[in-house]
Amino acid sequence: ILGSVQKKLPLMALSMTMAESFKELDTESSLGKALEMGCCIQSSLAKILAEFEIALEHDVLQPLNKLSEEELPVILKHKKTLQKLISDWNTIKSRLNQAAKSSSNSSGAGTGPGASSAGNKLEILKEEEEEVKRKVEQCKDEYMADLYHFSTKEDSYASYFIRLLEIQAQYHRQSLGSLDSALAELKESHSQTEPSFAADTLVVGYYGVPLETHLKSLGREIALPIEACVMMLLASGMREEGLFRLAAGASVLRKLKSSLASGSNTLEEFYSDPHAVAGALKSYLRELPEPLMTFELYNEWVKVASLKDIDSRVQSLQDTCSRLPRESYNNLRYLIKFLAKLAEHQEVNKMTPSNIAIVLGPNLLWSQQSPGDSTVQLDLASVSSIQVVGVVEALIQNADTLFPGEVDFNVSGMFTPPMNG
Repeated sequence: ILGSVQKKLPLMALSMTMAESFKELDTESSLGKALEMGCCIQSSLAKILAEFEIALEHDVLQPLNKLSEEELPVILKHKKTLQKLISDWNTIKSRLNQAAKSSSNSSGAGTGPGASSAGNKLEILKEEEEEVKRKVEQCKDEYMADLYHFSTKEDSYASYFIRLLEIQAQYHRQSLGSLDSALAELKESHSQTEPSFAADTLVVGYYGVPLETHLKSLGREIALPIEACVMMLLASGMREEGLFRLAAGASVLRKLKSSLASGSNTLEEFYSDPHAVAGALKSYLRELPEPLMTFELYNEWVKVASLKDIDSRVQSLQDTCSRLPRESYNNLRYLIKFLAKLAEHQEVNKMTPSNIAIVLGPNLLWSQQSPGDSTVQLDLASVSSIQVVGVVEALIQNADTLFPGEVDFNVSGMFTPPMNG
């Protein structure tokens, strides 16, 4: 019985679907393990639910059905019969009273056939009234006996509802126990597969995720997409003309972004397409919820752009850089040092600090949107864009002064250029 009930449950169908799915996956992968565990727990939950339904039917529903279909109908039938007999009795008593009055009037008028007939009718009604009264008393006794009998079993009937709650409590306890056990096992397995991810900071993909969250979740200093793209460009893109300016193919760019978002470090196929790599880096920077150079310091950066004296500008750049959050500072330093290295090849790649700033500046710094006249906003955006380009150009030109020391671009040691690169 248990097996047949279990097979009909939606949970069992879900378990079977999961079983079919994880057959196609690597059983050692996190998704494969999750599906396999999910299959087992859904099957276990289906068994617990089937046991609950069987116990519910046997211990609660069947006894209550017997009560509602056999015992209660008898009581209700006797009650209905008693009500009808009482109604009939009241009717006969009313007729008897009328007949008694008629007989009294006839006897007062003297003797004769009318008086005799009224007397006979009165006697007949008295006999009928006595008969109905007897039936009422008899039916009343039967009805009361049923009620007394029912009252003696009242505690047992109430126990069925107690049993219902016990069965439900047991079902939920067993289900919760199975879920807690499976969840703990799955979390432990997942933490062993992905040791660098904390459960409370796990994020899906890296694009569009706050920089601090991304770095914390992976235990990194430099954002993975930034390091990966820089390492690929250092290997095969530094002499590519129009880097960051020329657009890559949409499908290749989408594939590379997906690979980076999945945390893959097997990116050999993309080394041969530096424009796609540059596009992926630009997209990452632009999709950050807050620009790398931060909203908070936006006005400070813009002020720097207005300074004409070179020494004052460099000093202001140093001061503003020092006010960046540690995560933003480290990643900006890493990126600017790379862009300065890229500019060293400007005679070949045509990417001067100015050209680099024009194409990358708006991806490094932008203002928070505020409501207002759209025309005014557009004019302000044009002015600020020029200022942003000026700031980023100055950062690249003064990279060694602002960020002294060499940078190990392969900071995580994850990325190795292909042997034929």
